[in-house]
Amino acid sequence: MSIHAADNPKHQRKLLYDRYIRYLFIACAFLMTLIILSIILFISRQGLLTFTEVSLSEFFLTEKWDPTEQNFGALSFIMGSVYVTLLAVSLGGPLGLAGAIFMAKIAPKGLRAWMRPATDLYVAIPSVVYGFVGLTILVPFIRTYFHVNTGFGLLAAAVILAVMILPTIISISEDAIRAVPATLEEASLALGATRWQTIWRVLLPAALPGILTSFILAMARAVGETMAVQMVIGNTPQLAKSLFMPTSTLPSEIVVEMGNTPFGSAWGNSLFLMALVLLILSLCMILIIRQIGKRRFA
Repeated sequence: MSIHAADNPKHQRKLLYDRYIRYLFIACAFLMTLIILSIILFISRQGLLTFTEVSLSEFFLTEKWDPTEQNFGALSFIMGSVYVTLLAVSLGGPLGLAGAIFMAKIAPKGLRAWMRPATDLYVAIPSVVYGFVGLTILVPFIRTYFHVNTGFGLLAAAVILAVMILPTIISISEDAIRAVPATLEEASLALGATRWQTIWRVLLPAALPGILTSFILAMARAVGETMAVQMVIGNTPQLAKSLFMPTSTLPSEIVVEMGNTPFGSAWGNSLFLMALVLLILSLCMILIIRQIGKRRFA
């Protein structure tokens, strides 16, 4: 009884600390939710004011962007974002998936222990460094070997983005492949399948939800990338009709023009509307990831 009485105050203090920590976590979650909602409401309010001076069809269906003449067609920026994102995932996706398969099932443990931190190190490189490398090496290379005028355009931006999204695809896909139960692999090998047949027909289908999640996260990273794309894409308000044609994306155009626009004008509100479109795209990708996660763990 005396030991229990001595421990009782300590137990009460632990319960009190747990309660305070719980309230702290709830307050932090509430604050983050409030901040996110405030950002969404502010961007939505300013962006939707565009339609008081610009029609819906003009903004989304025309490509003529000339604020001095009150022309605010954002089709070229929207399509530029879509094109460069899809092209970057097309280039970086297979390479990242191959790297994930190698690190998960082929590489020796010592090599994997060295490659995984090296892969994660790519995330720490600032995007402006990628853009500078692309500006000084990739753009001249494209101009010289593809015989084009400038070298700026979709191809340069897509290659840079493909390199930037590799760590996301490799790390998440590798974790998904390694999470597949070993019994499935052992059963496939026991039935006479080769290592490659097991990887292609057993491991990859079983890890498909995680692999799709990595691709969608990579797309979310690519569609919102600003500085690296802005430095190599050419920043020209025109609809790209080839890989070597300079164009612009939603984030890069916002960066280029946000310092010159009066707040509350149709020009400034159009930039807020571009940001709203980007935000909606990101939210849609997050919802897709959540649906994939539900199916994965269902």
